[in-house]
Amino acid sequence: MSQEYLTTEELAQRIKYDVRTIRERLKDSVLIEGTHYVRPFGGRKILYIWNVIERDMLEQSAEEALAVPMAGGGVCHG
Repeated sequence: MSQEYLTTEELAQRIKYDVRTIRERLKDSVLIEGTHYVRPFGGRKILYIWNVIERDMLEQSAEEALAVPMAGGGVCHG
């Protein structure tokens, strides 16, 4: 299977997020090493796997479309 790998800067352009937001808030909380990104050859450089990120963004968006937000910050599914 052919994967499309993106640098942090390229990912930021695609999803319209700031590079710093990806590095500080999304990496390792929403974007998981081994699933959403890899470190080729054990180095420091990070490459994001676009196909997986796009799939998970769409799945999460579809799940939230069926939820009703509540005042306390939670959601009601139903």
